[in-house]
Amino acid sequence: MPSRNRHVIAVVVLAPVLAALALWAFAWPASRIAPRDLPLGVAGPPAAAAQAESRLERHEGAFEIHRYADEAAARDAIENRSVYGAVVVTRQGPELLTASAAGPAVAQFLQQAVGQQVAAGGAQIKTVDVAPTPPSDPRGAVLSAAVLPLALAGIAAGAVVTLLGLRGVRAALALLGASILVGMAAAGIAHSWLGALGGDWWAEAGVLALSTLAVGGAVAGLAALIGPAGTGIAAAVVMLIGNPFSGATSAPQMLPEPAGAIGQWLPPGAGTTLLRSVSSFDGAAAAGPALTLAWWAALGLGAVLLGGSLKARKAGAGPAADRRELSAVG
Repeated sequence: MPSRNRHVIAVVVLAPVLAALALWAFAWPASRIAPRDLPLGVAGPPAAAAQAESRLERHEGAFEIHRYADEAAARDAIENRSVYGAVVVTRQGPELLTASAAGPAVAQFLQQAVGQQVAAGGAQIKTVDVAPTPPSDPRGAVLSAAVLPLALAGIAAGAVVTLLGLRGVRAALALLGASILVGMAAAGIAHSWLGALGGDWWAEAGVLALSTLAVGGAVAGLAALIGPAGTGIAAAVVMLIGNPFSGATSAPQMLPEPAGAIGQWLPPGAGTTLLRSVSSFDGAAAAGPALTLAWWAALGLGAVLLGGSLKARKAGAGPAADRRELSAVG
């Protein structure tokens, strides 16, 4: 079969396969959003708290209940990102504490589901947003929308470094410089212009830069080790798994398992969680996602350096082998 015909068949077959894979990756998590062991606090007198907890447990497998002595302890848990919200039983009636900055979709779900289960006699439950989203972005749309551009920026940086033939230290420095500029530009847009982020500007820029470097390093590093095919493999993992499994539009515990857990081990998910911690919770619970991004960046840059070193050795060994062969013949 002529090679042109094989190419045509490959395009005809691969196009629908890739389309189906992309549709599954994005549509499946979005169509199955529901709480799965979502951390939720219950505070108040033991007897009343136990009654509220029993009502919440009617949502089988939905919540992971944490008990707290009083409202102050529950608020601290929310601000430390231990739970997404808390039901506080008081003499005046139950009160729901939420944190829309941790995920507006989660806060909205808690108002609906928890209010129906806990409020007695159909009474309206009082809701207090302990960690609200910035007024300029009440729905958290900017943070959710930032996942894809950052992933694309990282893929582009890694791909350009590979196409330009940069190796070793030069490639690593190019990735570092590009990521820093992307982080500063993204912080300038999201924080300074749109007002969608409310934390320390430099900390947010650092998170955005590290997220970009984690993706760019993975793309360039894999390409340095296995060739141009590495660019496509790394880009596909980030776009088809990391992006839809990130939980940016809701929360990792709202995605079907194991999508939520997998997403937090990839740069888009870890970057989203870290940015939320830095921008709205003073860096609470930031260690885990920061370490994940750091490992991705370190492994990617290490692969870039290793790949450059291996290619340099291979290029240097060729002429030496030729010289030895000529000497032996002479």
